[in-house]
Amino acid sequence: QVQLVESGGGLVQPGGSLRLSCAASGFTFSMYFMNWYRQAPGKERELVAIISSSGGTTNYADSVKGRFTISRDNAKNTVFLQMNSLKPEDTAVYYCNARFFDEYWGQGTQVTVSS
Repeated sequence: QVQLVESGGGLVQPGGSLRLSCAASGFTFSMYFMNWYRQAPGKERELVAIISSSGGTTNYADSVKGRFTISRDNAKNTVFLQMNSLKPEDTAVYYCNARFFDEYWGQGTQVTVSS
């Protein structure tokens, strides 16, 4: 049974930091590209960050470059998203996504940036 379980979301003040985690099980994690998406109220889901299967290549949406860092631990089947210098416009539900020849989604974790 495939599972992607996100954690680490919450309420943070502008300028603060959060670290999201996504624990994977039920598939060969090390073969999959892992991605973080987010969806704000009334907006379409957008791709935030990508990491290759080995972790050697990453890419980011322009809106988060220099503030967010994606990483993975293939020994622990976990992908992370370190979010620094958070802004109110980063408020969204953040989703973990695994993609290879098929695709899996987590249930999402809420991130709210507000004073």
